[in-house]
Amino acid sequence: MQLDDTYLQQLFEAISQAHVALRPQVAVTPLIHSAALSAMTGCEVHLKCEHLQHTGSFKFRGASNKIRLLPEAQRQSGVITASSGNHGQALARAGKTLGVPVTVYTTATASRVKLDAIRAQGAEVVSLDTDPLSVELEAARQAELQGKPFVSPYNDAQVIAGQGTIGIELHEQAEQLDAVFVAVGGGGLISGIATALNWLSPSTQIIGCWPAVAPTLQKSLEAGALIEMEEGETLSDGTAGGVEPGSITFPLCQRLVDRTVLVSEQEIKAAMRDVAATERWIIEGAAAVAVASMQKLAPEYRGKRVAVVICGRNITLEKFLGAVA
Repeated sequence: MQLDDTYLQQLFEAISQAHVALRPQVAVTPLIHSAALSAMTGCEVHLKCEHLQHTGSFKFRGASNKIRLLPEAQRQSGVITASSGNHGQALARAGKTLGVPVTVYTTATASRVKLDAIRAQGAEVVSLDTDPLSVELEAARQAELQGKPFVSPYNDAQVIAGQGTIGIELHEQAEQLDAVFVAVGGGGLISGIATALNWLSPSTQIIGCWPAVAPTLQKSLEAGALIEMEEGETLSDGTAGGVEPGSITFPLCQRLVDRTVLVSEQEIKAAMRDVAATERWIIEGAAAVAVASMQKLAPEYRGKRVAVVICGRNITLEKFLGAVA
């Protein structure tokens, strides 16, 4: 799919509408200047606190926007999604708020804490013993068979529009940003943020960040086409997994992401330790991927104003302590 300026303008307009319509259900999260990380890196570092969003991650934005825009008949029938945790929890809460039944398909290896949180919001959970992309494709197949909407974690313009409200907030909260660092899985978060900032602050660089052992979309961008690859185990479980064939996020990232960065598991762990030591925050692996990427590229951005999206906090205490020990 080729993206023209008309499509991008329409998506930006959808983001702008969501930015207004989602309040007060979706919180405007703070943008915090980190004096400690600034001193460590030589950059002027600002942290976008999506770990303080409802359900503990940015996913509540996109889920809320999707549920908001459902026709009444689809609200009554309910929706189906696939998620390793954060998107499912966000959609479950958004559905509960508006009385929409939610079914979440997930892998058998997904975090029990995240699955318990999904169930606590009243959603049904279906676990399948297969990889994340296969779970996603099966969930989409079941949605079609049952005549229900499938809410993709990333391959949905209305979900992307919800995530893009972060980009508008960044523009409102900070004067000219030189770069924004965003962890990437399926690409919904970075596509939304990049679309917003493309219109509001086109000189701001959009930097996509991946764990080196799980970079499917990054390698796809290098190849010029979506590819399948075997990924390794990573602390950044929120970004793990392949990308649905034909995903709209692929051409959006091709058009709008300025550069990509890969970080090691040791760099992710170090970033988690640094944030815990300096800000006293527990953050999940995906959030640390963005921090680690900023630290890795810091020599190129010394003296410049950068923002790092702290995308979530949903990690078990045991896993966190094991990472920062």
